[in-house]
Amino acid sequence: MGIRRQRGKKIVLISVASVIGGLGVVLLVVLTVGGLFVPANYLQPWSREYAGQFADPRMQVAAQALLAPSSHNMQPWTIRLDPSDPDVLYLYADPSRLTPAVDPEDRQTMLSQGTFLSYLRVSALHLGYSSTFDLFPQGAYDETDLASSMRAVPVAKITLTKSLSTESTDYGSLFLSDTNRSPYTPAPVTANQSAELSRLAASSGAALTIYDKPKDLAAFAAFGTEGTLIETQYDAATKEFDRLFYATESAKNEERSGFAVEGQGTSGFMKYLIQGMITIDPALNDDATGAKRSIDSTAAAVAHTPNYALISTAGNTRTEQVSAGILYGNFSLRARSLGLVMQPLSQVLQEYPSMAAPYDAIRAEYAPDGQTIQMMVRLGTSTTDYPQTMRRDVNSLLG
Repeated sequence: MGIRRQRGKKIVLISVASVIGGLGVVLLVVLTVGGLFVPANYLQPWSREYAGQFADPRMQVAAQALLAPSSHNMQPWTIRLDPSDPDVLYLYADPSRLTPAVDPEDRQTMLSQGTFLSYLRVSALHLGYSSTFDLFPQGAYDETDLASSMRAVPVAKITLTKSLSTESTDYGSLFLSDTNRSPYTPAPVTANQSAELSRLAASSGAALTIYDKPKDLAAFAAFGTEGTLIETQYDAATKEFDRLFYATESAKNEERSGFAVEGQGTSGFMKYLIQGMITIDPALNDDATGAKRSIDSTAAAVAHTPNYALISTAGNTRTEQVSAGILYGNFSLRARSLGLVMQPLSQVLQEYPSMAAPYDAIRAEYAPDGQTIQMMVRLGTSTTDYPQTMRRDVNSLLG
């Protein structure tokens, strides 16, 4: 009997070991498919040493400016180095990186030009240069042929000048993730923090207002929720997001822009696990699942947001859009220097037909004199650190 019991125990142990071994093999396969052993080249620009590979200071500042937040992480930038002046470069919008479904007027693309410029200024100062921006130095776009005009007409002429000052308060913030979609702590932005952030608009071509009253928080939460719901029901937006989502490390290394699981705060082991699972079974990340995740994420976020901010301009010219982007970039950097995080929640500001009702409603309430609200942003203190997201190699920006 004792021998039989021992044999039985051995059989059980062998069976358990086989199951565990089999699960281990399956897990390894999933993680491998998810890119566990693929180097994340798309994160290289986040290294502080990345810009140092270039001798040309224009390339150095561009290499750090591309860390700026951009609409749907499209990074719609082209740079051209002036061959006759080693201190000058030009910034162009890249018409191959537009998102026409959710940005039919290319307003968000122009905001992204501004964020690039704001990051470039901080990078330049750290390297010992002041920078000046001449917006649309060759004149305005031809709006009837915008794509061609974007290729031909620079958004900005950027001039670097050697400076005695290298103090850059926000330089460290360049290397922090720019968007945090998590629920925030209840702690509101302090009066001193609010005042410091508000001062950023003083020399800007845009206005910044920070809100903390319960009435406003409830209104912005409702706008954020409604905007997310409408966007998830807009078929063209869904198809656009699907086209820009990359689920493997290899795809992310190839594209280096758009969306990935990091955008929802996923990192480490879970990143590879989820990427492997949705690559093996795409139904796990179908449109219905993605819509529910977006709606649930927004609901959780707006329920835990102590402050919102609006950035607006008197009109809606391309120059004003770029100026609003510069202000947002400065705002984003300084907020992180103050220990705060933010998330654009601007779906209700998008200009496609199904968004018209909340678009008109938020302007009626918060832009009664005809201003254009360029950005609506959650602001607070994070409960969860968000990972860095894909960035292009700076050489790919050269046009």
